[in-house]
Amino acid sequence: MTTPALIDIELELIGRATPRFPQAVVRDELDNNLLNELPTIQIQQIPGGGEDGLRLARMIVDIDVYAADRAAAITLARDVHDWVTRELRGSTSAAAVIGYVGTLSLPASRPYENTGLRRVGATYEIHCHPVS
Repeated sequence: MTTPALIDIELELIGRATPRFPQAVVRDELDNNLLNELPTIQIQQIPGGGEDGLRLARMIVDIDVYAADRAAAITLARDVHDWVTRELRGSTSAAAVIGYVGTLSLPASRPYENTGLRRVGATYEIHCHPVS
């Protein structure tokens, strides 16, 4: 019997990003305390992607960065982009192997209703499978 291809990509990436970005709060959902928790990196799987029916999944993930000003948000978003595209590719954890990683939408400013902070985000495709 084969192991299913689906893993909790949000949990996987949050676990990997938290020690990599110790200056930021890394989470999947925002709360009312966001202004007091800057910078924040939000990782969310979005609908889409697919799987091969055996082990390989293609996940679509939005990663948004929230910071006090535009320059800080852009800098952190670029650091996150480099992490995703250069460090995650080919990496392994106790739960998952990440293979190909691609950018569907480069980091760019995204609107946010609170003018006390800035949001920059990107969308990635991540091909992964569970560890055997």
